[in-house]
Amino acid sequence: MELLVKSAEYFMQGGWVMVPIAVCSIFMWALILDRLRAEREFRKGDIGIAEAVEAVRSGKLASFGGGVRASLVRSFLVERSGVPSLDRHILKQCAMRERSRFDERLAVISALATVAPLLGLLGTVIGMIETFNVISVFGTGNAKAMASGISVALITTETGLLVAIPGVFLASTFWRTSRRLKTQLEEDVTIIDRIIRRGGLEGTGK
Repeated sequence: MELLVKSAEYFMQGGWVMVPIAVCSIFMWALILDRLRAEREFRKGDIGIAEAVEAVRSGKLASFGGGVRASLVRSFLVERSGVPSLDRHILKQCAMRERSRFDERLAVISALATVAPLLGLLGTVIGMIETFNVISVFGTGNAKAMASGISVALITTETGLLVAIPGVFLASTFWRTSRRLKTQLEEDVTIIDRIIRRGGLEGTGK
């Protein structure tokens, strides 16, 4: 209870700028948690490239995992036509859909992590303006009135940085993961496309 009271006091000392900073933090962490869940799905129950090639050749995928490679092969097997030239385009379309999943929410997370310290800087400016207004009226003799503006300046800056630092770090990590997944996907598409061009498919019903 005491911690909640102190947190509320800290929040109030920062002034109204703390509200958009808090909103940024809440939305950013909601997106981060959703992204972590998505990345767990990217890796969950994935298949090896040999199993993917065998599935493309036989037309059957034994694994029901949600990994990137398994998802690509599964969507291709559902949509393929049995005509190699058309199947190659279908494979690329399936890959494009998979690739779009890799960057989901990353731009928003990065933007929120960038906005938070800017809001903190806004609070700094507002706090300094309040301090200078007090000085212009009372001079430097009213330390209590000056302390209010200084508190706004320091607390908002500190809070903005506390929100931004983990956001920037995690966004950078997510972008690296996205690039790695795209590289893997391109390699998988190249191998599967070679199988299709050679006509090594079974079970197409065509």
